[in-house]
Amino acid sequence: MQGIHLRFYTYENRRHGGTLLYEWLLEFARQRGIHGGSAFRAIAGYGRHGRLHEQHFFELAGDVPVLVEFLCTAAEADALLDALRVEGLSLFHARLPAEFGWLEPPGA
Repeated sequence: MQGIHLRFYTYENRRHGGTLLYEWLLEFARQRGIHGGSAFRAIAGYGRHGRLHEQHFFELAGDVPVLVEFLCTAAEADALLDALRVEGLSLFHARLPAEFGWLEPPGA
């Protein structure tokens, strides 16, 4: 199947509407029919301002980057991005062409 790999980059402690932004994004996409999404916490990273954000052993929750991603159709990606614009978020994203599908054992 041909589709879109939609990725959003944020920080672990960033919030929207009182909820952690990465959790909010997953729920927002789920409510709009996106069939699956994941959030990944980084060890370290930097954004447009060049400030390095790193995880340290003594930190339980911090300012490290989080990647939230979805594999979806182009129409689903368009609808999600439009809905996020309406929310007024300032959020960096990447939209990449993707090929995806299920692997099934022989005879399944």
